[in-house]
Amino acid sequence: MQTVVREGKLSPAGRVTFLSRTETIAAAHRLNSKSLSDAENKKLFGKCNQSHGHNYTGEGLPGINPISGMFMNISTLQEHMQEAIMKPLDHKNLDQDVAYFADVVSTTENLAVYIWETLQKRLPAGCLHKVKVYESDRNFIVYKGG
Repeated sequence: MQTVVREGKLSPAGRVTFLSRTETIAAAHRLNSKSLSDAENKKLFGKCNQSHGHNYTGEGLPGINPISGMFMNISTLQEHMQEAIMKPLDHKNLDQDVAYFADVVSTTENLAVYIWETLQKRLPAGCLHKVKVYESDRNFIVYKGG
């Protein structure tokens, strides 16, 4: 998951800078919509209609605070990401262990939305810029709220 948090102000040098924090979770899931038949799910999701897992990876990036020279202490960002991302998701079956996915298909797109909504509650208001979730080295989703 890549989480980008912004202060919206320039650094003393007149440049926007970001601090980065990377986390990786291992989670299992099955792409399956309750609104579709078994045949429609198999056709739409292919082999991903079976239970499988990913090592999702991303990073957090809060913007700089011109007074302190940093947005927040990296340890504080780590604590927020631990509570919002790692504890509820790491080594879990998203479909069975995370209530959010009881009625939401556990796509990487919806995982990014979940992370946004959960992390946004822990960070200062208005500072979350985007969440980026890597499903693999080649596939990722960027969600900017909304």
